Amino acid sequence: MLRECNLSDISDGKMYGLNDMVKADSGGCAGCHKCCTNMAQSIVLDPYDVYMLKNRLGQSFQELLNNGYIELNMVDGLILPNIKMNGKNQCSFLNEEGRCSVHEARPGICRIFPLGRVYDGKGFSYFLQTDQCVRKNNAKIKVKKWIDTENVNDNQAFISKWHYFIKHVGEKNVFLRDSGRGESVNDVAMYVLNEFYVKSVEGQKEAADEVSNNNNKDGISQKTDNTGIYNALMCMIDRAYGSLETYG
Repeated sequence: MLRECNLSDISDGKMYGLNDMVKADSGGCAGCHKCCTNMAQSIVLDPYDVYMLKNRLGQSFQELLNNGYIELNMVDGLILPNIKMNGKNQCSFLNEEGRCSVHEARPGICRIFPLGRVYDGKGFSYFLQTDQCVRKNNAKIKVKKWIDTENVNDNQAFISKWHYFIKHVGEKNVFLRDSGRGESVNDVAMYVLNEFYVKSVEGQKEAADEVSNNNNKDGISQKTDNTGIYNALMCMIDRAYGSLETYG
C-alpha cells in the first residue's frame, strides 16, 4: 500500500538500516495483541507473503480465500489480498491465547512492526512509527534481528522491486484512464492478481534453481530455497513489465 505522508508527523525522524539499533523490541509482547486488532484492510500481502502462508497452511490461494484467512480489495487501482479480520475484528490468524498462529510465516508488514519503510527511488530505509506500539519503553535491538527474515538481502531486493513495479502499474492505470481506455485498467488488475497470486510460483522457482545450480557447479555458493523463490518472483516482475505493454 502506497502512502504519502510527512515522516516527521509519524516517526522519530530517523532512517534505519539493517545494522542500526532501534527501539522496537517489545519483549515478546507479553500477551498483548493490540497491533493485531482493528487493522481493517491495511495488512496488504505481497506475493512472497502469500507464498509463505500457502506453504505454512498447506492451502492454495483460493483455499486461503474460501477459509476466511484473506480477502481481496482494491489497493492503488489493483486487486490485492489482505489479511481478513474475524468477527471480533481481530486478525484471522490470532489464536485463543492472543498469539499469532503463523508467526514464523507472518507477513512482512507484521514482521517489521512498529517499523515502516520509506522509499528513495532506488531502495528503501526503515523508520520507527512512534505511538503505534502501545508498549512503552521498548528496548533497542538491531533492525536485522528484529525483522527476523531469512536471506534478508534477497528479501529487501524483492520488496524494493515489487514496490516499484506496483508504482509503475499505478502510473500505467492513470495513463489508461486518461487516454479513454478505462476498461484496460480492470484487465491489468486481473493480470497482476492471477500472475502473482493465483498461479503457483513453484514452477518459476524450479527454473530459477536450475539457473542457480548451473552458475554454481563448483559447489561454492549454493542458493537456499527462499533465495530461489525471491529470484523466481523477481524474474516474474521483469517479464510482467513487458506483458503490461500489451494493454496499451
